[in-house]
Amino acid sequence: MKIAVAIKQVPLRDSPLRVNAAGTWIEENNLGFEINEPDAYALEEALQLREKHSGEVIVISAGPARVSQTIREALAKGADRGIHSDVATLDTLHVASLLAAALKTEAPDLILTGLQSDDLGYGQTGVILAELLGLPHSTIIMQVQVMNDVQPGRVRVKRELEDGWFQHIEMPLPAVLTIQSGLNKLRYATLMGIKKAKTKEIKVINAAEAPPGSAVIEKLYAPEKNKQGQIFDGDPKAAAAKLVERLRFEARVL
Repeated sequence: MKIAVAIKQVPLRDSPLRVNAAGTWIEENNLGFEINEPDAYALEEALQLREKHSGEVIVISAGPARVSQTIREALAKGADRGIHSDVATLDTLHVASLLAAALKTEAPDLILTGLQSDDLGYGQTGVILAELLGLPHSTIIMQVQVMNDVQPGRVRVKRELEDGWFQHIEMPLPAVLTIQSGLNKLRYATLMGIKKAKTKEIKVINAAEAPPGSAVIEKLYAPEKNKQGQIFDGDPKAAAAKLVERLRFEARVL
């Protein structure tokens, strides 16, 4: 079984974020980077499926040269090989198009992505990727069961809905699934895995001639901070009622 996992490199969670001089994105010069957490859960699910059904796990990522380090980390955890589309872009459609072009030649049985990225949080890459490849897809996946023993070529998934409800769906393969965080316990890379990762293949695709993205961030800025106080007159009961009303209808925190 061939499983492809789309991963993204994002800034470390504890990194101090500052808007760059142009006001178009964050300043990246002094930032540390790591694998996007939902993508780490997608990778873990792929590794567990390979352990059950054999085959290989391919990690694929689009981004600048530094992304190769995150791909190496995925290889150290157990992925078999990597694909790096060397391009700097923040456009979801552009990224999905690059991933789709690379995966067409691989023809994987299953494609996994994280539900959304920790930096932009669009939650669109997996869905657009499925559309570009013409594959069935399902989102917010909490459980994956490949039904080779019962119905070969099909997969059964559990989706998370609202208010504690879940949905169970059977789908044909190949398919695209976006994985919810917390699906499995994440593994750490072993010393042996780190050593093996140095010899595993990372295929670099030069995307310099790819068409430009269709979306551009015009301006990025931190929310303005302002402080204001208000005193509610009257007895405590009336003042509390006014406070609750403001919190509910103006601040919208209740």
